[in-house]
Order: sequence, then structure tokens, then C-alpha cells
Amino acid sequence: MNLHRTHLVVVITITSLLLAAEVSHAGDAIDFEPAENLIKLPEGLVLGPCSAVDFDSKGQMYLFHRGKQPILCFDRNGKFIRSWGDNLIGKAHGLRVDRLDHIWVTDIGNHMVFKFSPQGKLLLALGQSGKPGTDNDQFNQPTDVAFGPQGEIYVADGYGNSRVMKFAANGRFLNKWGQPGKGRGEFDLPHSIVIDAKGRVLVGDRENDCVQIFDTEGKLLEVWPGFAPYGMEFDAKGTLFVADGRANKVLQLNSSGKVINSWGRKGAGPGEFNLPHMLAADSDGNLYIAEIGGRRFQKLKRKK
Repeated sequence: MNLHRTHLVVVITITSLLLAAEVSHAGDAIDFEPAENLIKLPEGLVLGPCSAVDFDSKGQMYLFHRGKQPILCFDRNGKFIRSWGDNLIGKAHGLRVDRLDHIWVTDIGNHMVFKFSPQGKLLLALGQSGKPGTDNDQFNQPTDVAFGPQGEIYVADGYGNSRVMKFAANGRFLNKWGQPGKGRGEFDLPHSIVIDAKGRVLVGDRENDCVQIFDTEGKLLEVWPGFAPYGMEFDAKGTLFVADGRANKVLQLNSSGKVINSWGRKGAGPGEFNLPHMLAADSDGNLYIAEIGGRRFQKLKRKK
């Protein structure tokens, strides 16, 4: 009996140590260094303000900018592949790639959310083009999208309506929550949105300088204050990074929403930022930051 009890204690102790090591690792500060971007732009193209960037499962990169050929696709070596959106996009804002490699963008010029194939074929359009509003089939300058485990679509309906809208994978309206304000559960420009490993909806409430965390139906769970979350991104290991456009920094947050590392300051040099807007992590854990003011995007290479 004593031997059994001793064995049980040993097993529990080892398990506890392993879990503690995992938690500690998840909260470890990561370091990066500026690295050269090797993309080759199409001849004659000049980047406008860069608003968003993301990667598909093949390592192809999609860059969204406010200029001609607004959606640009490059292979993993930086070679230009294709572009589209000239006759459709009013003003570029957010871009995300879902787990099936569909490309989703938010258009704050036309108040629309679009879903494309990797080849640029339009698959789904949400909203009423050129008609902002508060109905369930309307947006007012939507800023970002996130995806639930069943393909649900969460839209940060940001500048005009300050709310979150939830749709089924086929675009059918399901739910909405939030209203303009400074209180808990209210928004002053929900500018970015992501879903964490627990299925919680993290909303970057830009002008309230916080991240508000909800369950999938809009129940408020937590509030993380202290920074302006213009963009948010989880890397493959679940580490959360934030582009703080007001401070001109990139932040690393731990699982409690505390800043444990940061990079950058305002400037035009490598590792400096001029309004970092949204960001993405590639499969190697490197970060790519789209800059509105700098009209560029930068790569931060993860140190091993």
C-alpha cells in the first residue's frame, strides 16, 4: 500500500513538473532581429500603405496594400506569382488565410468582406457594396476576420459600428455583440480579431487600448489593458504577438495578456516602424509586419 502511494506521488510530481515546464515554455520571451525581405515586386509597381499580410499552408505570402494590384501573392522565395483586386477593392484593410487556404479580406472603402480562392477567384461576398449600415447583412468599415473550428466567420465591424458579427461558413448570419462605448464589453474601434487555442474570441479594441476576450457567443471573459492592438497574430506554437500602431512597436504577450517582450520604435530603419498595422507569422516563426505609414512590410527573423 505504501509502495503504491509512493508510486502515485512520483507520477503526480513528474506530471506536474512536465505541465509546469510547458506553461513556462509558452510564456518564455522570444527574440527577433531585422532581416531583409527578398520579395520581387511586379515591374513598375510601387507599394502603397501596407495594411495586412499572411501565409498559406504552402508558404505562399499574400500582401494587402492600398495601391494598384492590392492583393499580391509571392512564393516562399519571394517570387511574384499573381495579383488581383483592382476593380473590386475600395480600400485595403485586413487579410487572413483560413485553414483551407482561402484568402479573406476586409474592404473599408466599400464596407465589404470578401473570400477568394488562392488563384483570386471570388467565392463569397458579405455586406452591401458602398452601403454602410447596421443591419445583419451590412458593415460599416469592417476591419478584420477570424475563423472558428467549424468554419465560422467572425468579423470585427470596426470603424463605424464597433461590434463583432458572427456568420456560418456559408455566410449565414448567426450572432452579433458589442456597441460603441468605453465600458467592458463595449468597443471603440474593434480593429483586430483572433481565436485562441481555447476557442475564445480575442478582440483588439484599438481606441480603448485593450484586448477584450469573449466566448463564441459574446460573453465577456477577460480584459487585457495597456496597449493599442492594431493587429494580433498567434504563431504556430500559440504565442500571441500584437502590432501596437500607436507606440510603433511589436509586442509579445503571455497567456495572461502581459507584455513580456517588445521590439521597435518610430523610424524608417530596420526594426523601426511607422504605424505597424497588422502582422503574420510564417511556419518558421518569423514575423512579418505591414506598415501603413512606412508603406512597406518588414521581416523580423526569429532567433534560434
